[in-house]
Amino acid sequence: MTRIQEALLLAAVLIALAALAVFDIIPEAVSQFAPLVMLPWIIRRDSACAARKA
Repeated sequence: MTRIQEALLLAAVLIALAALAVFDIIPEAVSQFAPLVMLPWIIRRDSACAARKA
């Protein structure tokens, strides 16, 4: 999976959680802490700004 696909997937998940919270399907607290739950998944990726080896 490419970086763009992973970023789109992450955005879609977070937007879906926010929409579910707006319509009271899930509690608001779940939506508030969702980015913190996704943080390890975001951090595990290599940095895009890292120097590339030639």
